[in-house]
Amino acid sequence: MLSKNELKKLKSFARKKQRDEAGVFIAEGPKLVAELMPAFKCRTLVGTAEYFRAAPPAPASAVCLIATPDELRQISLLTTPHQVWALFERPADAPLSAFSPKEDLILALDSVQDPGNMGTILRVADWFGIRSVFLSEGCVDAFSPKVVQATMGALTRVSLRRGNLAEWLSGFSANEVNIYGTFLDGADLYQNQNLQSCGIIVMGNEGNGISPEVARFVNSRLLIPPFPKDAATVESLNVAVATAVVCAEFRRRQSL
Repeated sequence: MLSKNELKKLKSFARKKQRDEAGVFIAEGPKLVAELMPAFKCRTLVGTAEYFRAAPPAPASAVCLIATPDELRQISLLTTPHQVWALFERPADAPLSAFSPKEDLILALDSVQDPGNMGTILRVADWFGIRSVFLSEGCVDAFSPKVVQATMGALTRVSLRRGNLAEWLSGFSANEVNIYGTFLDGADLYQNQNLQSCGIIVMGNEGNGISPEVARFVNSRLLIPPFPKDAATVESLNVAVATAVVCAEFRRRQSL
């Protein structure tokens, strides 16, 4: 069982301010925690006795605490708590050298604010082998609990950097880097002959799309067409779904 002080301390990490001050993020569930363990330094591991009996030995860096199922429910941020709750050390931003659009395909997110969307997009990037994702300053925290859970371990394979997206894009001239973006007035994604294996794919905010300050650097405007083209449909796709469609088409072209 946890002491009252231990329980109080662990519950405090539900607050973003506390996590930020400690430089940590939360992950829950045996599968996700096992995925993250080799990639991030684990500071605290809280699990049931059953979990610790079945799990591999914890790293030396981790303080291990045995908790009852009820205590786990008290600190968990999930509707249905799992057998383990962990605090990992939050990594620093990936260096700019990891973002080389002349050599690889980079994903850039312009103020994506929904945690579920962010987590799904990072899973999409991982699935399609996009190893670097640039986040604008208006994006949701990629290490917030809901995002971490939604990534299903993709954080171990995708490098992240947060910064001024427009400023970063301004460093590339139009004739040296393809900067793609999705717009309702763009060219048909499936007919576009300019989809390259290197460049930057910009995806915009859930409600407003790509901001004007970022849009001015996009030199290849794309449209995901509805089917059939003249059918009455919803106004737009969810940004995570749109990201999956765009990335799938880029990779399909590479495989031809």
